[in-house]
Amino acid sequence: MTAFRPASDGPPHPVAPKTVALILGAAVSSDGTPSPTFDLRIRRAVDLWRTGRVSAICTTGGRGRFGPPEGQVARNVALALGLPQRAILVEDRSTNTFENIAFAKALLPDDVTVLIVSNRWHLPRALMIAGLLGLQAEPSGIRGTATLKRSVTATLREVAATPVSAFRAVRWARRTGR
Repeated sequence: MTAFRPASDGPPHPVAPKTVALILGAAVSSDGTPSPTFDLRIRRAVDLWRTGRVSAICTTGGRGRFGPPEGQVARNVALALGLPQRAILVEDRSTNTFENIAFAKALLPDDVTVLIVSNRWHLPRALMIAGLLGLQAEPSGIRGTATLKRSVTATLREVAATPVSAFRAVRWARRTGR
């Protein structure tokens, strides 16, 4: 596999070396467009690139209930927002947060720092997974527009999913020697 190289046609300002925005996948609508949450994540990553916080973005997510793989949808939106193709890595096989991060890790060099782009309620578990997989990661949370009920439901889901994700990450790290 070819090593990742940041885009040479990036923004006209200093770019953080070897820092990549890692967009965690989210739903794609039946018309093939990103859900509002996914769209916010993509736009945050594009803004991080435009302001020079990252040298590239990595989209993640396989095929969900509708449409093409989430990683491909995010790539298409990022391209439409002006990112050059060379500044975008695509992971399009994952089906959950653990796989988003583990499969994306395989695309990145060992010394990269990632800014994980997701909802604030999702970031603690995502950062835990990244750390257990040996990625240097920092959060970049979006402020969503969900109702209080939906936010509470999402937070409770994260609490329940955390032990399962920790188990998967530790098992994966032991199997791969990382």
